[in-house]
Amino acid sequence: MDAAARRRGLAIVLAVVFLDLLGFGIIIPILPYYTRSFSGGTEFVIGLLAAAYSAMQFVFAPLLGSLSDRVGRRPVLVLSLCGSVVAWTLFGLAEALWLLFAARMLAGAMGGNLSTAQAYVADVTPPERRATALGYIGAAFGLGFIFGPGIGAVLSFDATVAAVDSVAPAAIPVTRFSLPSFAAALFSLGGVAVALAFLPESRSPDAGTGHSSRPSAVAQLRAPVGTPGLRELLTAFFLVSVAFSGVTVMFIPYVADIYGYTATQSALLLTYIGLLAVLTQGVLIGRLTDRYGPVPLAVAGASVLAAATGLLPFSRPLGGLLPDLSGLVPALTPDLLGLLAVLTLLPVGNGILSVTLTALVSQRASADLQGSAFGVTQGAGSLARTVGPPVMGALYAGVGYWSPFVVGGLLLLPVVALVARLGRDAGAEDPRPADPGHVR
Repeated sequence: MDAAARRRGLAIVLAVVFLDLLGFGIIIPILPYYTRSFSGGTEFVIGLLAAAYSAMQFVFAPLLGSLSDRVGRRPVLVLSLCGSVVAWTLFGLAEALWLLFAARMLAGAMGGNLSTAQAYVADVTPPERRATALGYIGAAFGLGFIFGPGIGAVLSFDATVAAVDSVAPAAIPVTRFSLPSFAAALFSLGGVAVALAFLPESRSPDAGTGHSSRPSAVAQLRAPVGTPGLRELLTAFFLVSVAFSGVTVMFIPYVADIYGYTATQSALLLTYIGLLAVLTQGVLIGRLTDRYGPVPLAVAGASVLAAATGLLPFSRPLGGLLPDLSGLVPALTPDLLGLLAVLTLLPVGNGILSVTLTALVSQRASADLQGSAFGVTQGAGSLARTVGPPVMGALYAGVGYWSPFVVGGLLLLPVVALVARLGRDAGAEDPRPADPGHVR
């Protein structure tokens, strides 16, 4: 690919990732209510649905990444997006909990395509620009999580459902649960159309078949784990994903129980976090990487994220140390200022850490194993997301509201040490950065 084709391919894969994550984000606000609409749809079942998605991602992310090393990135991306279309359509048509689980598991399997998107970016960007390029993928994820839930909320309004139902064919069931699901399927279908029409293949025709001694798929999955430095990075990804996924799930109960915030107020806080994540990964990370490199930034990001996570349950006492600005802006009470101060650190630390950790993965994986390495990395994050939320939920209910955040902060301390040690062992290797593997 020439330089122009590489730039075009990068822009198109970013658009495909955004459309895919937009569909995923649309489902977020309706999932708990949709589950409860079925007999037996308890909160435990909601947790199982989340775990089912992540478990399937864990299984399929390395397989899709390895497959893309052999057959190319474009066909794997197209196939996975088609699977997402089927999954979200089935999700909207589900009339029983087992169908909801089947759709959610298929969506999770197809959501393993992040490893292929990461490998595509690694293919089309030079080493010195890879962190910046994959920071854009992180920003595309952030935008999907900002706009997706808002679109899902609008599509579940009674007025929207009634308006669409009045013009839709009678054979299509239009409800406040099915409409967002069908919209998610349409966005994934849009990703299929964009990929088929415009996305060039980033792998040369002989890249996956040029050597008769090419290792098997199983060997490809083992190779990243056996690569020096990658074992430590996989451990770091697992710990970060356990901590961050658990803290994310427990954040809404925390602000509801301690601050008395409504769902609307909580959604505004999540929007604030999402905007900061987009700015960090889309604007800040490229400039910082050019100046400092991925290892020092990963250490700094892990330190900031650990501090923010551990401080979150103490944000209210922290607010007592801040001035009362409610005279200028009524909403800016000391309570809110303390919470915003900590929440500002959370997406900045996570955004820096997620991009630079995968930058180190790309640095240590050979060109033929980029997809496999990213797949195993994403798989580690997916496995962690099946563990983090239930463990942190049990801590919240059984120990205290503060415990999941403090434990999450403690889990991040070994990450600081692991990455710092990699920096000492890296020598003069040429860095080749990448993007987050624990986002969804």
